[in-house]
Amino acid sequence: MTDDKAKTPEADAFRDAAERVAQDQRDIQKGIDRQDQNAQGSDAPKAMQAGARTYPAPPLPQQHLKKPGREADLELEPMCDAPFYRGSGKLEGCAALITGADSGIGRAVAILYAREGCDVAIGYLNEDEDARATQAAVEKEGRRAILLPGDVADPAYARHAVAQTLEAFGRLDVLVNNAAFQEHAGDLEQITDAHFDRTLKTNLYGYFYMARAAVPHMKPGGAILMTGSVVGLQGAGELLDYGMTKGGIHAFARSLSAQLIPKGIRVNVVAPGPVWTPLNPADRPDVSKFGGGVPMGRPAQPEELAPAYVFLASPQMSSYITGEILPVIGGY
Repeated sequence: MTDDKAKTPEADAFRDAAERVAQDQRDIQKGIDRQDQNAQGSDAPKAMQAGARTYPAPPLPQQHLKKPGREADLELEPMCDAPFYRGSGKLEGCAALITGADSGIGRAVAILYAREGCDVAIGYLNEDEDARATQAAVEKEGRRAILLPGDVADPAYARHAVAQTLEAFGRLDVLVNNAAFQEHAGDLEQITDAHFDRTLKTNLYGYFYMARAAVPHMKPGGAILMTGSVVGLQGAGELLDYGMTKGGIHAFARSLSAQLIPKGIRVNVVAPGPVWTPLNPADRPDVSKFGGGVPMGRPAQPEELAPAYVFLASPQMSSYITGEILPVIGGY
């Protein structure tokens, strides 16, 4: 039964307006449908290029490195030197200890720290050729560099690395926990005890041991940076143990930041998305499409991450920032 009261001039006006809106929606739909149809069969969207120079995009050279992965063996050399970046004394007179500094993000950070006036202790596992290249790059910037091979999962190494940094430079202002182990596994049962143990020892124990060794020698204004990951924020099915450690790093940094406020030492995390370093070619057998799934359509190059580490290390730039996790992931 129809409600005659609803048939009023006002109700008719509302009904007519609603029909016009519906027609507007159909017109918009038709326009998008035409564009979608025209786009079928066209080339895929190009990777976003918004930096100071053009960066590589998939397809990338296909290769699989033996662990721990050496930058010298990569067919496509990671871009670390940021020739466009101009230092301005943001870390003048400081000394930094960077783990995993032989290649990738660690090398790029070491270079920019040196360009900002900082001496650098280069922590690494056993990639001597890569570490010497980082040392040469730091010295090219006019700063001192020392090499500290060893396993961050060994607390004795952590104490040794800090002691050597202090002996060489007389101070320790910045610790960058950056060393990492990553090996994918499609199923939980694939992760052996040894695999699980190595991931946690490098990515969690190592970060804890290095911080514990460094903090007693750091003064107010010092900074601890940690390399987290988008995997620690969003998870990744094939990186179960790695994601666990990266999430743990985020929590560790936030908790440590609260503990170190009375000491005047800031603690922050940079959480990268896909970055072209030896880490992934030493993990997956197929890296040709690496980074293609992010909105920007390509992996980052290490030099695109390094300025974030400068920002969070410099008391001139981030003195009111601690306990933060800074994602640098190529879009959402």
